[in-house]
Amino acid sequence: MKPISRRAFLKYKLTSAAWIAGASMLFPQRAMAESTPDIAVIKGDPEAAVRKAVDMLGGMKAFVKSGDRVVIKPNMSFASGPASAANTHPEVVRTIAAMCLDADARRVLVLDNPLAPAEQCLEQSGIRDACRDLDQDMVHMVSSSGRFTEVTIEGAQTLSKTDVMREVLNADVLIAAPVAKSHAGAGVSLSMKGMMGLIYNRRIMHRLDLHTAIADLASLLTADLTVIDATRVLSTGGPGGPGKVLTPDTIIASRDMVAADAYAISAFEWYGRSYSPDQVKHVRLAHERGLGRMDIENLSVQKRFV
Repeated sequence: MKPISRRAFLKYKLTSAAWIAGASMLFPQRAMAESTPDIAVIKGDPEAAVRKAVDMLGGMKAFVKSGDRVVIKPNMSFASGPASAANTHPEVVRTIAAMCLDADARRVLVLDNPLAPAEQCLEQSGIRDACRDLDQDMVHMVSSSGRFTEVTIEGAQTLSKTDVMREVLNADVLIAAPVAKSHAGAGVSLSMKGMMGLIYNRRIMHRLDLHTAIADLASLLTADLTVIDATRVLSTGGPGGPGKVLTPDTIIASRDMVAADAYAISAFEWYGRSYSPDQVKHVRLAHERGLGRMDIENLSVQKRFV
């Protein structure tokens, strides 16, 4: 039997997710009682909070099977340390990677296409050093055009083609691990916006309608697991800072990247005020396309402290 491609699998997964979402709305109490939470929200130490959040969703083995190739996409494209909240906390990334290896992943890669000089990002983000004891060749910046392949985005409204990292296209599992931060163009930068770090030319998205392009890209690069680092939240001045940094010490995890982003939008202050998920256009578009759900009031959200 010919192996199913990642793109074909994603299309199947989205169709299934839409059916499940519809069933959950028809039978909300039954769906909530019989399933793990749609969103896990854990407050505490980064490592313990990540482990607890993923465990509440069924554990890493629910996402990563023996022999899988895994790509983790954090924010690490700015030359700054954890306190600035421009990059994902190193311990969040390390913990996710360790859990994947414990689930017997064949290969785990932590990838981003940097905005600042690559070596400075690797050094100052702390992510490479944090993961070094797991695998010295795990963390990479990818910016050479030869490491990307052009892909057509089916059903796109504005971003019809893009060049994606080959390692991502060859991966069995994609995990989004963004830091929660503001963004001058997109309003917020969370899991969907973070997928821009896996393509070669993200500048073209800014010349299109950015929100529509983000939704287009999310239809192609759909995370199997989203773990949002809200241990620090860059609520103004994003994506690179400096800005106002909140310290909620929180991890948000979900199988649904739209739901995870929607929860993060509603949970924290942005630019000095509160917002609802439908006020962020790319989240609303993704919900309308059936890529995930922003109606978090109808989802199962479980909160814990560790």
